[in-house]
Amino acid sequence: MAARDTDLRDRVILALDVPTIGEAESCLNRLEGEVRYVKVGMELFYAAGPEVIHMLKERGLRVFVDLKVHDIPNTARGAMKSLARLGADMVNVHAAGGKAMMAAAREGLEEGTPAGGTRPLLIGVTMLTSTSQAVMNQEIGIPGLVEETVVRYASLARDAGLDGVVASPLEVPLIKKAAGETFLTVTPGIRPAGADKGDQTRVTTPAEAFRLGSDYLVIGRAVTAADDPLAVWQSVIHASYGSTGRNRG
Repeated sequence: MAARDTDLRDRVILALDVPTIGEAESCLNRLEGEVRYVKVGMELFYAAGPEVIHMLKERGLRVFVDLKVHDIPNTARGAMKSLARLGADMVNVHAAGGKAMMAAAREGLEEGTPAGGTRPLLIGVTMLTSTSQAVMNQEIGIPGLVEETVVRYASLARDAGLDGVVASPLEVPLIKKAAGETFLTVTPGIRPAGADKGDQTRVTTPAEAFRLGSDYLVIGRAVTAADDPLAVWQSVIHASYGSTGRNRG
């Protein structure tokens, strides 16, 4: 089933970008019953390890393990095999690692998924939402437009057998055109109207992201650093439903 056919509350992912498992639990306690999908990035995973994944699964949550694997194919395969055994629902690699690495990562997920289980979704990171046109051209040394590079990486990820990519919502229409409507787009760089952009440069509001065709939204600091995380989270969900003309069920 395509992500866009599911309840929108299953498509907004809370990024638990906090330094300890205790802070993650505290955040979730304040959002009890509201959040269904969470992201564990490097900060929390490196601090708490597999224990945090076990804790989240015990709470009945779906988990996106965001470690952005980028290594030789054999190492990528082994990393994904381990993450599949942990029970991750979504994992990612850097598309810049190339087709062979991405294909090996998918093989690792298939090998690590328990018999009768569901293979985690595998998505490729295209260009970080903190990367501006100037940074990509002048610092990293990749010529052309950011959008062109994102589409090239998305096409490569599709050809390697990945389920989708991570990109800015602004690039979703181009990705869907190049890789197909069923190719998933997971979009960070989400900020409620009026919120500080922080270190992100290619950002949108939740409503705009869904209008552009994003399958999953990832939102973190705008919620977790808020004085009232529950109010902000509920406003994000409300705006998301409004953007699609659907009622909250």
